[in-house]
Amino acid sequence: MDKINYNNRAFRAIQNSENGETSSDTIFHYHQEGNILTANYSGGKILKGHLIGLVDEVGNINMRYHQVNNKGELMTGICHSIPEILESGKIRLHEIWEWTSGDQSKGESVIEEI
Repeated sequence: MDKINYNNRAFRAIQNSENGETSSDTIFHYHQEGNILTANYSGGKILKGHLIGLVDEVGNINMRYHQVNNKGELMTGICHSIPEILESGKIRLHEIWEWTSGDQSKGESVIEEI
């Protein structure tokens, strides 16, 4: 399998736990330099968000994120994403995340390349 590169790819949330803030209205714009990944995202309940992470040799992402939601709250968390390559060649990310702010609850989400 070729090494996954997330640079200049866009993703949309396709499912999320109830305690999450991303939705199908949330769009992520990924950029990657070496093994460092960053993304800006917004949409739905999220006014503005940013993440930074490290990509391992098989494309798993270990990241931290922060975002301002539509209630004006600054929310932070950690997330671990595992890639799946779809038949179309697009990437689907299976994510396990945890808030490091608010109620510090955990959840799972899936985002898919647009």
